[in-house]
Formats: sequence, structure tokens, C-alpha cells
Amino acid sequence: MSREEPEGPEPEAAAGQSPFPAEPGEDEPLGEEQDRPCSGPALAPRSSAFFGSLEAAVAGLQQRARGALGRINRDREEAHTELSGVRDGLLLKVSELAEQLEERLFHRYGFHNGLIQERLQAISEVLERVEEAQAELRHICCNVEAAYQDLCLQPEA
Repeated sequence: MSREEPEGPEPEAAAGQSPFPAEPGEDEPLGEEQDRPCSGPALAPRSSAFFGSLEAAVAGLQQRARGALGRINRDREEAHTELSGVRDGLLLKVSELAEQLEERLFHRYGFHNGLIQERLQAISEVLERVEEAQAELRHICCNVEAAYQDLCLQPEA
């Protein structure tokens, strides 16, 4: 494949606009020594520019990642703060509702205690009347028994 006839999805690479260094033998004729990181201590200007832009791109990505992490952490802190506020609000609301329920229960207890007291008083009065009736019945029974004994003991005439 030649450089003048690009094929495939990389027309920039075929047109010489690749962000990567050229493969050996593409830009330079065979036989000339190329400056490569492996072949000597110094980098060629094109290679050092490539690695400089690569380092800049990596640094930019790292900076963006740090920024994203910072935003995520800030959002988490805000969410935690909001959740704490919601929890505190719910605790306050639950406490208020518990107090209202307790007040209603005490009101109901007082009302029912009054009813119970009235009924206990009525039962006491009924029991007193039952005791009076029982005492009266005993008295009547004693009188009937005495009358019967008087009738039975009288001589027959």
C-alpha cells in the first residue's frame, strides 16, 4: 500500500497527519539512521515533541480525573449533609408525633378512667342494695321460720 492511496478509516495517518511518530522507513529513506529513544540517549525533535504532547495529554487527563473526583466528593458531602438534615427532620417529626399520640392516649385514659370510676361507683351502690336485700331476706326467713315453729309447736285443739 502506498502513501498516496489511503485505504481504511485512517486517512489522517495516510496523509501524514498522525499524532504518532512515523514508522521506520516511512518518512526517511532506508539506510539513514533514525533518532529513536532506543537507539541513543537523545530524542529527535519530532519524538520529544510527541512525548511532550503525550505527557501534556496525560497530565490533562489526570487533572480532569482529579476534578471529577473532587466534584464527586463534594456531591457526596452535600448528599450526606442533606441526608443528615432529612434524618434530623424525620427524628423531630417522629418525636412530635409520638408526643401527640401520648397526649391523645392520656386524654383517652382519663376519659375511660372517668367512665370506669362511674361504673365502679354504680356497682358499689348495687352491691350495697343487694346486701340490704339479702339482710332483709334473712330477717324474713328468720321470721317465717319462727312463725312455722310456733305453728308446729302449738298444741292441737
